[in-house]
Amino acid sequence: MSITADDVKKLREITGAGIMDCKNALTETQGDVDKAVEYLRKKGIAKAEKKSGRETKEGIIDAYIHPGSKLGVLLEVNCETDFVAKNNDFKKFVRDIAMQIAAANPLVVRREELDQKIIDREMEIYKTQAQNEKKPEQIAEKIATGRMEKFYQEVVLLEQSFVKDPNKTIEQYLKETIGVIGENISVRRFVRFQMGE
Repeated sequence: MSITADDVKKLREITGAGIMDCKNALTETQGDVDKAVEYLRKKGIAKAEKKSGRETKEGIIDAYIHPGSKLGVLLEVNCETDFVAKNNDFKKFVRDIAMQIAAANPLVVRREELDQKIIDREMEIYKTQAQNEKKPEQIAEKIATGRMEKFYQEVVLLEQSFVKDPNKTIEQYLKETIGVIGENISVRRFVRFQMGE
């Protein structure tokens, strides 16, 4: 099967990957664009894993004000070089993350940043709920642990479903972006302002 320039262009528009990467992905998947997207995503995530240990000292601080001016986000995202900080793919990622924070209201970037008091309080609530449902102790513990995982998915930015594509988490989107850009990226910190809070 021959891969046309239009096929490559279409895949590039969807993924943002390089021309040769798109051509190779289409060749590997016999021209199936959907499979090629999946192939590139997997490849991008693999690349991202290798880059995750590299230091990020450059980057940008971005401000997002939601229409109506009652909600805003200030966000710092780091990368390895100043060159990437000026890259449109990087800027788009930062803007998407700022919009995610505005929409989904996470408390922290990573699970480890959650205050232990919050974790203990939530776990206690979930255990009590399970006991009130007359569940045996060991089952109540498992139910509480499961509910804690759901809690993390709600309040931890990297574990949230991406509002623009609920089939992936923010962490998956981050790894895909690392794969496309070719540098390590880290979401450092954010502040979300809501009128009256």
